[in-house]
Amino acid sequence: MRHTLPLVAALSCVSCLAADAGGKETTLGEIVVGNRRASTTQRPFLRDQVAPVESCTIEEATKLGASNINEALDKRPGVAVQVECSICNARFISLNNLPGRYTTLLIDGVPLFSAVSQAYGLDSVGLRGLERIDLMRGAGASGLTPDALAGTVNMVTRRPVKDEALVEMAIGQYGSRRLDAQVATAGSAGAVTANIHSNRHDSVDGDGNGVSEYTGYSRKLGGIGFFVDDLGGFKLKGRVDAIDEKRNGGTMGTDYDAIKLSRSGNPFDFSKGAHASPYVDGWVNPTDASKVGYVDGRSGLSEIIFTKRESAYITGEKKLGEAVLNLAAGYAQHDQDSFYEGNVYKAKQNQGYLMGSLKAPLAGGVWTALADWRYEDLRSKAELPDGTPADGLDNYTFRVPGLGLAANYAFLDDRLEIGGNLRWEKHNVYGAQLAPRLNLLWRHNEHAGSRLSGGIGYRAPTSYFEQDHGILETLVIRNATNGVEKSKNLMYTFDWQDGDWKLLGNAHYTRLDNLAWLDIGATESVLRSASAPVRVKGADLQLGYQVTKELAASLGLEVAHYDFPVGTLAFARPDRRVYVSLDWDSGPLDVFVRGTWTGPQDLAKFYYRDEPHYNFDGSVKPDKSPAFWTVDARVQYAIDKRWAVFVGADNLFDFKQSDHDGMLWVSATGAIDVTHIWGPNRGRFIYGGLKFEL
Repeated sequence: MRHTLPLVAALSCVSCLAADAGGKETTLGEIVVGNRRASTTQRPFLRDQVAPVESCTIEEATKLGASNINEALDKRPGVAVQVECSICNARFISLNNLPGRYTTLLIDGVPLFSAVSQAYGLDSVGLRGLERIDLMRGAGASGLTPDALAGTVNMVTRRPVKDEALVEMAIGQYGSRRLDAQVATAGSAGAVTANIHSNRHDSVDGDGNGVSEYTGYSRKLGGIGFFVDDLGGFKLKGRVDAIDEKRNGGTMGTDYDAIKLSRSGNPFDFSKGAHASPYVDGWVNPTDASKVGYVDGRSGLSEIIFTKRESAYITGEKKLGEAVLNLAAGYAQHDQDSFYEGNVYKAKQNQGYLMGSLKAPLAGGVWTALADWRYEDLRSKAELPDGTPADGLDNYTFRVPGLGLAANYAFLDDRLEIGGNLRWEKHNVYGAQLAPRLNLLWRHNEHAGSRLSGGIGYRAPTSYFEQDHGILETLVIRNATNGVEKSKNLMYTFDWQDGDWKLLGNAHYTRLDNLAWLDIGATESVLRSASAPVRVKGADLQLGYQVTKELAASLGLEVAHYDFPVGTLAFARPDRRVYVSLDWDSGPLDVFVRGTWTGPQDLAKFYYRDEPHYNFDGSVKPDKSPAFWTVDARVQYAIDKRWAVFVGADNLFDFKQSDHDGMLWVSATGAIDVTHIWGPNRGRFIYGGLKFEL
């Protein structure tokens, strides 16, 4: 925070000065009238551009009760938030059913997140100050981020057009407490926003064995945004943010020092839960049916992660005749201080970004030339439970200058539009790389359009969080990969809207070559490339219908097929999902209900082909998970233009994995692990709150 405050003050002064400047044309954001927002049910699924860009407005996220980026995007066709540890709850946004580390997060087009900062950082990315969230699926989808092998999530900030203020408070089960506050001042040529977000939640132990499945946390976020409509001909926008999060999974409670010091004995009850052990203090060894006694104390099944993050960026746009000049700069510092089941892991990361582009009409089309530079490093220190140091195992420094060229052409009276881009980068470790992408749009008529998109992307593999997010008792990590991970993607998109109906369909195919995975050894772990390609193909459909003026309904379907070598796609994914929602908005009352059906998951395919998973009683875990529904509901009542109250329930019918199958598992030799995940890690969650807007 000490580095951020001077920059906050400087940017605030610049924006305040600009607000007093002469009036210029402004771009309107989401229109809000007190606690009532204009309905977006008639809004198309896609933005009107050649590439298939889906948008989620903040109004939609509010109806869901979402408070961060993960909650806003989860349970959408083609999009999911995947939990990759049942104790620390590391979560990633998965696009097209690909690993979450292949999704790149942007804010106003600036890439300032990595696999390190996304693992825990996304839960702390609030929604206040945003206008919408844009999703682009496919390799190298944005043209700026070739490392986005699955696609990008771009958070677009909202420029206020008047002075405004918002305070929202909510309380819920499991000690949940949340506060959101935002103020904005807007002049004729500029605006400044400030927001804070505070959120806490206790750990949740659904099966009563003393080991949580839902991680407890305390999060604090503060940010300042600024908008300058004209400063030397430039239209500027930017933000400064600081995040502080503490989370603990495993042992219940927040006495972190006491948990870390508890390194012997058994404080847990392994006789609780589905297929539990016949023994309180251990479990059955599947090999010889003998008892395995647990002796590692509270620390042996606890993961405590403290995260601090500071970031700042600025973007500028200036018209040069018919051309447009764009500039961007950003910096982020991410610190992680973590305790993984007795292992101490501390990491510090810096990211920097500089970009300049020129967009202009040329030869009957619109061309864009771009140059940018990305910097990313990681420095870590680690200590094994016996005190042995293991510093710098996953250190790296990436410096990547890049050049890009893009062109857009329209033919046949604008019925056919073609956009293509080619990006070249010189990676300081992996050498020169090319990332092309082509987008075609055919407008069938005023109601329907088809898009065909294809691209190739690459990603520099790192050992951090490829699979085991630092939980290693090793002294060396050796990089034996075959080079960069590469993605080839093809996607067809059809959208249609006519009156009260709208439809969006996608079919996609992705081939991943050289997918990196970590082969863990006692003293040496090896980062390897997959022996064969990983192929994921699927299709998804969204259908929306305005039933009446007050009632809107939607239906979503998704199917997927996975072909991969053993051990590469490490977490179970469903083959089928169904999504339904009802949105009733009448007078002061707004009711939103969403149901999500998840089909059976082939656990043997994702988990057991490599190594069988066993229950604590020594029995083999099932080959398939059961199908299940989750239902979320939220009701808001606007008392007047300023005050509103709301109540909601997530997972209304209380389905959770721990009632059927533990998230903990043991290997054939009786060793315990924490990654058997296929269902919700928290049951019913009821909350309510109060909102004030000015």
